[in-house]
Amino acid sequence: MKKMTCKQLGGACDLEFKGNTFEEIEAQSKAHGMDMFKRKDKAHLEAMNKMRSLMHDPEAFEKWYKERRSEFDAL
Repeated sequence: MKKMTCKQLGGACDLEFKGNTFEEIEAQSKAHGMDMFKRKDKAHLEAMNKMRSLMHDPEAFEKWYKERRSEFDAL
């Protein structure tokens, strides 16, 4: 079982996600992001805007994603 925080995944808090695969942690992070979006959490909304900007550059987003996956693999 591995753990990553919301901040490690581009978010705004220290909530931990746990899973045996990166995909499990990624799914938990997305669900948390949706919850924070619904709550209009300012810090998370700012983090989401940064991620949206990153996603407009496919190469930059792919690099960022691979770095997070590598970070997970190294745990």
